Formats: sequence, structure tokens, C-alpha cells
Amino acid sequence: MHIDIDPNAGFCFGVTNAINKAETEIAASGRLLCLGEMVHNHEETNRLAQLGMTTISYSDFQSMRDTTVLLRAHGEPPQTYETARKNNINIIDATCPIVLRLHKLIQANALAHPQAQTVIYGKKDHAEVVGLVGQVHGNAIVISSEEQIAAIPTDRDIMLYSQTTMNSHKYNEIAEAIKQRLQQANPGASLSKFDTVCKSVSQREQKLSDYAKSHDTILFVAGANSSNGKYLYNTCLQANPRTNYITCTDDLVPQMIIDAETIGITGATSTPKWLLQQVADKAAKITDNKK
Repeated sequence: MHIDIDPNAGFCFGVTNAINKAETEIAASGRLLCLGEMVHNHEETNRLAQLGMTTISYSDFQSMRDTTVLLRAHGEPPQTYETARKNNINIIDATCPIVLRLHKLIQANALAHPQAQTVIYGKKDHAEVVGLVGQVHGNAIVISSEEQIAAIPTDRDIMLYSQTTMNSHKYNEIAEAIKQRLQQANPGASLSKFDTVCKSVSQREQKLSDYAKSHDTILFVAGANSSNGKYLYNTCLQANPRTNYITCTDDLVPQMIIDAETIGITGATSTPKWLLQQVADKAAKITDNKK
């Protein structure tokens, strides 16, 4: 029996950076307010809460004065910073640098091409997308499938971006479908597609598929509400039908790893390494008890 943890699993840089900033502030002041859920992982948010972090909503944020608030890696629209300025809220900005660069790109292109339509491929209510749309004051169309392309006007040029954590192959397919629609409806209009999928996310897919194929059984660890987790889980499942989605050690039952000679443990970009290790430890205990 061999059990190992995927070396490519765990927090992406943006999330790691945000958590490091949170822990530093908590160590200094004993407490911290975070606007929105830090990561879509209940186990990690519980750990941070025990350290002294409190998650607040946007309505909470708007009514606060003279305090300090951390902005998570997902990024925020300009209105959040304006509220902070008006209410004398000190911001600890933990926005992922890749997302920040995307914010600036969208703003710059909107200024340079004011007549063009901004289109974002992503999940409409996702925190990152809310921040992206805010860069053009809400004047963006968000799509998540080819079926929604019909909502995009064809009487003007289009500036196309992707949420940083979306599937790069799907993004390319979306771009091609938009291009063909423009060529048919208005050959004079142009599509400008920007490569905004995070490289660490796009490269992770193939590595994850290879990892899943190299083990008898996969334990995929992610939060129940993690969209990235659900997507990467399906990547694993396609490569290895014996892939099990679990959120914590309590979900791991012996039937998942019965008769497996090699067990691989991996997870989403919002899954902490310490949780992967806990799952590995429990899997080892289960296999030891079977001997």
C-alpha cells in the first residue's frame, strides 16, 4: 500500500499570500475582519476564525467606520475602495497580483476603446467576476456558456476576458464561437481576446489528469462550495473513475480505498496542505487496521 499527496495540490499563490497577510495581522492585533469568505473551504475558514478572523458581509462593511478590513485574493470593484475611503476603513489589500493586473487591463482597454463591448467569460456571481465587472462600472456582459453568446451585441467591437480560474480550453472555444458570430453578423466588427486564465490553473489540469491516472484510487479534497474544486474533481474523475470527493477527514470511509494499492490525495486551489495531510494520515490508519 502506497499513499502520497499530490505535490502540485494546495493553495495557489494568491490564496497563500492572502492567508499570510491575515495571519500576520492577527498576530499583531489579535483580530481581523475579512470582507467575504477567505477561501471556499470550511475547514480553513474555521481555522482562521479560531485564530481571530471574522468574516463580514458587504452590508456589514458599508456600515463600518474607523476599522481595518482585509480584502481577499478574489479582488474587489472600485466601489469597495471608495466606501473604505469615505468610512475611514484601513484596507489590507490581499488581492491576487494576477487579478490586479487583469483589473488594470480591463480599465485601460475600456478607456482606449470606449465604444467596444466588454465581455467576461466566468461565473456571474463569483467574487472575482464581480470585481472585474466593477472595473467598467457594470458595463460588461458575463457569459459562462456558448448558449449565452446570443446576448452579446454584434454592432460593435468586443473585448473578451476570462475569469482567471476558468478552463482555458473552454475559453478558447467561447472565443472562437464569438468570432464566428461576428463574422456572420458584422464582418466589420473585431474581437480582441486576452489571455487572462491563470497559468498555474491551466497547467494544473494536465498535471492533475496524469496524477489521477497514476493511482488506483484518488481522494479529492475540497470545500463543498468550491467551484474550482468541482471542476478539478471532474478532471480527476475523467482520468480515474475511482475518484472520491471529500471535504474533510470525516467523509473518508474505508470503502473508498478498499483494495487500492496506490492512493493519491489531491485537491482544489482552495484546499490547504494541512488538510491534505490529515486525510493522508487517516487513510494510513485505515489501511493499517486492515492488515
